[in-house]
Amino acid sequence: MTDPNLNALAASATLHCLTGCALGEVIGLLVGTALGLGNVPTIILAVGLAFLFGYALSTLPLLRNGIAFRAALGVVLAADTLSIAVMEVVDNAVMAGIPGAMDEGLVNPVFWIAMMIALTAAFVAAYPVNRFLLARGKGHALTHQFHEGHSEHAHH
Repeated sequence: MTDPNLNALAASATLHCLTGCALGEVIGLLVGTALGLGNVPTIILAVGLAFLFGYALSTLPLLRNGIAFRAALGVVLAADTLSIAVMEVVDNAVMAGIPGAMDEGLVNPVFWIAMMIALTAAFVAAYPVNRFLLARGKGHALTHQFHEGHSEHAHH
């Protein structure tokens, strides 16, 4: 039997992760293009920023709830790394596989269409990963125990 709460939580966790990844990807691509970097350095920058933004979006609520930075970062690294990694692999593979997506920079409409396709594919790929982890009390469930109003560990 399927747990609708688990599905909703997995979708929410995946969307949260996608938000950080998308911010990092787009900012990295903007900066890489503005600096005239080639595709490989730009992709490396974008992936690095995707991880940074993904981790930051998960760490900030924990810090606001009084968790020490090192403890919060440790929880977030354990909770989000696999999801972000899956998203980044899929996102970049799709972008690389769409002809012309990385040509002519950010003024290219093919780039933006490809980015939407790539981020959608990344969501689809990361959702089952997040659902699997949440069902076992791992992944994003690790951060939920520290959110305001949650006094116990997440149990599913």
